[in-house]
Amino acid sequence: MTLFVGIDWGSKVHAVCVLDDQGKKLLEQEVQHHGDDVHAFIAKLRDLAGNDMSNVSAAMEAPRGVMVEALLETGANVYSLNPKQLDRFRDRYSVSGAKDDDLDAFVLAASLRTDGKLYRPISIPDAELMKLSAWCRSYEVATQQVLSLANQLGEQLRRYYPQLLALGDWHDEPWLWLLFKAAPTPERAAKLTLSKVDNILKAKRIRRVAAKQVRQQLQQTPLPVAAGVADAAALQVSMILPMLEAAHEQRSECSRQMKKLLESFSKENDSPENMHRDAALLLSLPGIGVHNGAVMLTEARVTLQARDYQALRRLAGVAPVSQRTGGKAKHPKVQRRQACNHRLREAFYHCGRTALQRDPRTQQHYRELRARGQTHGRAVRGVLDRLLKVLVAVLRDDRPYDPAKRPTRRPIAA
Repeated sequence: MTLFVGIDWGSKVHAVCVLDDQGKKLLEQEVQHHGDDVHAFIAKLRDLAGNDMSNVSAAMEAPRGVMVEALLETGANVYSLNPKQLDRFRDRYSVSGAKDDDLDAFVLAASLRTDGKLYRPISIPDAELMKLSAWCRSYEVATQQVLSLANQLGEQLRRYYPQLLALGDWHDEPWLWLLFKAAPTPERAAKLTLSKVDNILKAKRIRRVAAKQVRQQLQQTPLPVAAGVADAAALQVSMILPMLEAAHEQRSECSRQMKKLLESFSKENDSPENMHRDAALLLSLPGIGVHNGAVMLTEARVTLQARDYQALRRLAGVAPVSQRTGGKAKHPKVQRRQACNHRLREAFYHCGRTALQRDPRTQQHYRELRARGQTHGRAVRGVLDRLLKVLVAVLRDDRPYDPAKRPTRRPIAA
């Protein structure tokens, strides 16, 4: 007998409903988010399945979590569903809009029994890919912190010290932070020696600007501010700066660890995990760097393993969505896809943007699309669509990307 399990995941309590293959309710309970309760539920489910967990199919909205991992470890089949689809399935049983955890658990189990083809199977990646995903997400968190703290710092400097902001990008240039520590106010900058500035530039290996130019910039006429404003703003900057330095170091460490893992994947050509062999192929394409490659390997793992071009373009938000009513004679309304993996969509967008700067073929394609009247965003998605096709071809052939082997295409007419 096949069992269908619906789980409404919660931070403290999980609502569970178990149906048989005829739709009869066998179990309905709440499972506390504790080890004893989860183990007790797994044992009860194993008894209902006759110790054959391969006949158990479980469904939930979240594709990760303790319930997912606990069931997968027992050999059960676990699936996930988009929350919008669950909302549509809920209307089958309650058109009034009622919603509670028990109802959601029952709807998940019932719809899995009747519409299982709409669910996505879940599998746990190996330990190295899970580690790569953790470093990748930590990198994004650290990047957001760097941007937020640098913006706060810039607002304070703009109050009394704009000449320091004009020297470079405060988000990612640590030598400017050392310069602020040496001269936190315009009064201190007037006394700054040329040798001190030169030592800072040499310590951070800055060659694009000379020490004399830096000192001239700092010693420009300061803004006329009220008494105490400069000291108060400098104090706030000195409080923000250590946090910015820590976030920047964390981001750099995440980048180093991601690069190290990707290099180890590229060397493991005999690994049974396809993603280890695919890492070097993926990074050979133009525009895919360390962070973008890590996002693609972790977020599109199953799709890349299947070499499914259509699923990949939908998952990345590249495939448009069309709406047409009133017969096929009318032109459909085409709009940007919103139902996708947003982290993957952002990674592919940056991949296309970088490829526009480095790959002549991509640049030519972008110019042709713009000549047809497409906006920048639409043209970038068109470029990405072709790059995704090239990516899938590279993975299928199991050979690194070679621009000389790409077939020539006729220009797109304007």
